[in-house]
Amino acid sequence: MAAVASRERLSPGAAPQVDTGKYVRYTPEQVEALERVYSECPKPSSLRRQQLIRDCPILSNIEPKQIKVWFQNRRCREKQRKEASRLQTVNRKLSAMNKLLMEENDRLQKQVSRLVYDNGYMKNQLHSPSVATTDTSCESVVTSSQHYQQQNPAVPPPPQRDANNPAGLLAIAEETLAEFMSKATGTAVNWVQMVGMKPGPDSIGIIAVSHNCSGVAARACGLVSLEPTKVAEILKDRPSWYRDCRHVEIVHVIPTGNGGTIELIYMQTYALTTLVGPRDFWTLRYTSGLDDGSLVICERSLTQSTGGPSGPNAPTFIRAEVLPSGYLIRPCEGGGSMIYIVDHVDLNAKSVPEVLRPLYESPKILAQKMTAAALRHIRQIAHESSGEIPFVAGHQPAVLRTFSQRLSRGFNDAVSGFPDDGWSPLLSSDGPEDITITVNSSPNKLVGSHVSLSPFFSAIGGGIMCAKASMLLQNVPPALLVQFLREHRSEWADPGVDAYSAASLRANPYAVPGLRAGGFMGTQVILPLARTLEHEESLEVIRLEGHGFSHDEVLMSRDMFLLQLCSGVDENAPGACAQLVFAPIDESFADDAPLLPSGFRVIPLDDKMVTTFDLIS
Repeated sequence: MAAVASRERLSPGAAPQVDTGKYVRYTPEQVEALERVYSECPKPSSLRRQQLIRDCPILSNIEPKQIKVWFQNRRCREKQRKEASRLQTVNRKLSAMNKLLMEENDRLQKQVSRLVYDNGYMKNQLHSPSVATTDTSCESVVTSSQHYQQQNPAVPPPPQRDANNPAGLLAIAEETLAEFMSKATGTAVNWVQMVGMKPGPDSIGIIAVSHNCSGVAARACGLVSLEPTKVAEILKDRPSWYRDCRHVEIVHVIPTGNGGTIELIYMQTYALTTLVGPRDFWTLRYTSGLDDGSLVICERSLTQSTGGPSGPNAPTFIRAEVLPSGYLIRPCEGGGSMIYIVDHVDLNAKSVPEVLRPLYESPKILAQKMTAAALRHIRQIAHESSGEIPFVAGHQPAVLRTFSQRLSRGFNDAVSGFPDDGWSPLLSSDGPEDITITVNSSPNKLVGSHVSLSPFFSAIGGGIMCAKASMLLQNVPPALLVQFLREHRSEWADPGVDAYSAASLRANPYAVPGLRAGGFMGTQVILPLARTLEHEESLEVIRLEGHGFSHDEVLMSRDMFLLQLCSGVDENAPGACAQLVFAPIDESFADDAPLLPSGFRVIPLDDKMVTTFDLIS
């Protein structure tokens, strides 16, 4: 605090230190003594103020009423300071969002101009007798660059792409960068804004999906209060935010002369449903800086057609392709970053049954599960870093996020049932609605090597049994179905299954002492733990009251607890995917407790309200 005398209004009849009969002039020593008390107690009681005067001789000539006025003014100044800081933060957000919207408006104007030109060109072609009107393929658009090259021989051809040497990889990387930037800030893809995503300083950002392009694509723009290097570090760690990512391996890293890096990456993803296979990707990722201080992380698949090898061969997986995608991270004035995210993939939809192809041809599902998920994860970490998210039930937000990731990963493991994780079929289905049963004889890979199997597992052959099924439902909104399953557990839960879960917990080293298996289920109590910023996902504990073999034993038995993850209950959520995943836990809620998730996943297939419904137990 500045060493100047502070003036405070003086009531009539005060002590001699009076300036024009209205103000008390405090000395720097008096202000320092008052500040020390304020740091400990901003609103002291009358007794505390009187004690302050007695303990500090330098305040003996100040009346208690004037001490009270000083604290009132000090609290008012603190409130004004915080409000000014908040308004400055909001102003920076609005300025950055205004810049983002202006760029988006400029991009849309260019897109409109291009569409108007294409429309006029097509009209002239249709009315021209010298041009055949039967060629309606999109290949004519692709050859426009070749035609331009023929008309402009002075323009040098693109560099030879050869993935077998660093120069060839750099050529592929630079081409990927150019194509990604044309999608992020240009009109290379016709973007259509998703319904319900309103831009603003406190919203997740601007979410758009592709229209009339090869593969499926999604785009997101938003603001976060993190520096570009931190944002890049988070985005590169894909398993931490991409729930469908099973494994990422950086095969090789090559530094480039411009200060960037080229990485050769192999990635595996889980299957979206039990009826299809998982996907894998072999990609090149290029990280580079721009002249304006921005960071760019762009990526594309390396295939024979793009000048690279086909990558490792994994028979369990179906090879998919990443078209030029990535992240553009621009620094904002006053701190923070503006992020552009583009995901453009070809998920090889022809490899799945025709009825399920909409799952792999929907840019809305891609936007929800990947593009928006990345932006939400960054914003969540930014709020946690700034202290804007308080602790819940004594748990740090990062700990709660870890539990939700473990639930999702365990559920995805059960959906795919990978042989290298120990899963083997016990009973195969003959139709899309039959139940498939698999057994894992090496469950330590799933629950941790420090966890011993319970006698229940030994009784079924020393492993974990998983039953799963998928079915197609018509005219059932995913949000409505998951909401029903969440609130009416007693109408669909099997008490016998709960008995087995309780038995496994009782023999588990993390079990509740005295927990008894039972065949009677009482009411459920939902205990919320945490929500994400947009409330699209919630983590909660379900307490199932009154488990016992009979009604008489209910009074003697312990309650059963489930850790539950619920998402997609908002009917207006982008993509409208929803799931309810839960796992039995004990009262201690240990961070290293094993989780064996069960649950439901509902994904819409098309606009006719046909959904796929996956059940895992």
